[in-house]
Amino acid sequence: MTLKTGYFVTGTDTEVGKTLVSGALILKLRELGRNAFGFKPVVAGTYQGQNGEYINEDIETLRAASNLPQTQSICPFVLDAPAAPHIVAKANGIELNVNKLLESFTGIQNENDFVVVEGAGGFIVPLNDHESLADFAQKIDLPIIVVVGMKLGCLNHALLTIEAIKTRKMKIAGWVANALAQEMSLLNENIQSLQDRIDAPFLGMIPTLPLALQKQSNSPYSLAALQFAAQHIQLPK
Repeated sequence: MTLKTGYFVTGTDTEVGKTLVSGALILKLRELGRNAFGFKPVVAGTYQGQNGEYINEDIETLRAASNLPQTQSICPFVLDAPAAPHIVAKANGIELNVNKLLESFTGIQNENDFVVVEGAGGFIVPLNDHESLADFAQKIDLPIIVVVGMKLGCLNHALLTIEAIKTRKMKIAGWVANALAQEMSLLNENIQSLQDRIDAPFLGMIPTLPLALQKQSNSPYSLAALQFAAQHIQLPK
């Protein structure tokens, strides 16, 4: 019997590279022969595709990395407005809750032996008035990978995120530094500061993507971009 496992990928903020890292992890796992697929609990923000359908760039990136058709659902809640999910959901009469997310996740997990779950925004993004994505992460109990968007303020954001995860007594599998579109000043010194303070494996630093691989607005990452990122990170041991 194959052990069903995976990772929960969270980040220090929104737009720090969770999708890039999640897709890269899926590619690396699939190269090793693992039946790895992506899962996104909730997204907020869609755009109109070529066929007139409304799609989300994070979902499409994970779907491409997982080699899945567009008909395969990997996200139970797709909200159109690009804002905090619990606010958009409430405005549209939609109830987000941990139990519904667990039901969808379990369905995906039962079909695959390795699931890479990409969070939304930061670690404690609210789902409703009393639950957050951190509660969902606790329920599925997967090792966590933290993506640190390397920009001014990231030291505080990273250390607070690590502290929040440890407070919940959850396992941190490692962390990834992502250089983003514009490399920050004193990048290596900031990475070293985090290595000195984070008691978890450093899985690598993704340099700024070459111009030809940078993601355009309202579009998923290309497989070439995911492959570039995959070359710069390692899987947790």
